Amino acid sequence: MEYLMVIDILGVISFAISGVLSSMKKKMDPFGIFIIAFVASVGGGTLRDILIGFPVAWMRDLTYMYVIMGTSVFAIIFRKKLVYLRKSLFLFDTVGIGLYTVLGIEKGLSADFPPIICIAIGTMTACFGGVIRDILCNEIPLLFRTKEIYATACILGGITYFLLMQFPLSDGVIFTISGAVVIFTRSLAVYFDIRLPSVYFDVDN
Repeated sequence: MEYLMVIDILGVISFAISGVLSSMKKKMDPFGIFIIAFVASVGGGTLRDILIGFPVAWMRDLTYMYVIMGTSVFAIIFRKKLVYLRKSLFLFDTVGIGLYTVLGIEKGLSADFPPIICIAIGTMTACFGGVIRDILCNEIPLLFRTKEIYATACILGGITYFLLMQFPLSDGVIFTISGAVVIFTRSLAVYFDIRLPSVYFDVDN
């Protein structure tokens, strides 16, 4: 459980930074920046807990609020450093979905759900906070952009998780490899411009 808590906090930090960067691009005030960081960090987990029937984590443990506030202040103070990192928003968003995919799967398993439902919950946990973040920032969510490898990376990470469970590996190894699959799949897809097939025709041709 301590390992899962570490994953959860790291995911909160990653998505909080992504929220700060997104809101600052829209020149929001400090309150708006915190709200975007907050919904990006806990949006997916909140929906997950409600659907599963678990108490919402951030309502029971103020650690999440402290981490989000601290991370937001840190990101604002060092915003110029973060801006120098090209695609820093992509970096933190990608790390976040990798961590939250694993966490969501574990939550599903603790509720005795079958593997396919656990993978769906992991994907939802990873993606939903980013969807809310992008909508509030008046952007088309990454999840819904044409041909983006986003949820697909989470699904592959989930499949990897259950494949690794067939071997005598520790939980830490399974968590790490599965999260890494999500991160590397998403990163390689962007780097090599690998996209899903489009269902749309070019109306100009």
